[in-house]
Amino acid sequence: SDLQKQEERGELLQPLIFVLLVLCSVLLYFKVSLMDPGFVKSEEVEAGTSEEQSMVMPQVPSNIKMRRCGYCMVKQPMRAKHCQLCQHCVRRYDHHCPWIENCVGEKNHPLFIVYLSVQLVVLLWGGHVAWSGLYFEQSWGWLQHNVLLLMSFLLIVVFTMVVLLLLISHLYLISCNTTTWEFMSHHRISYLRHSELENPFDQGVILNLWRFFC
Repeated sequence: SDLQKQEERGELLQPLIFVLLVLCSVLLYFKVSLMDPGFVKSEEVEAGTSEEQSMVMPQVPSNIKMRRCGYCMVKQPMRAKHCQLCQHCVRRYDHHCPWIENCVGEKNHPLFIVYLSVQLVVLLWGGHVAWSGLYFEQSWGWLQHNVLLLMSFLLIVVFTMVVLLLLISHLYLISCNTTTWEFMSHHRISYLRHSELENPFDQGVILNLWRFFC
């Protein structure tokens, strides 16, 4: 049959890989959106928190103490922030993503980067497929028959640019060991405003990436 011949020629491999990538992207979306981003769950603070902070941020003045959240009344660890949409304090808070309806924080941030990467590959591949199906002709009949494909291609281009810019910005911030919240609100965060260094968390690009992903 034609299907068997296509399989023998390896023509079914690429569609199969594309479907698997789409499935992987969907699974990653639900995983990132449903998992705990690093909620501060209790009043208890780890015994080694102050020691760990002094090792990571030796330039921060000693008078910078953990403060109690005015919303959920828990003591916030360093780099945590309360999200009013999730109604929780989140460790190493980055931002609240409306696309996944969840915070991006300490636990799901690496997986969020993986999700963006897979989504970008899917969009680039889908854009290539849509573009290869377009044969331009200067006629009204051609436009009527290809309007949906053309609109799909333009929509893919828009989403691709959004995901690409988002991924690049996140990778840049990760390489600097900072978060979106810290980058945007540097002047309002006490442990950054009173630090002698502009970014006391920065330990070099390689070590920053290693500690984030590994």
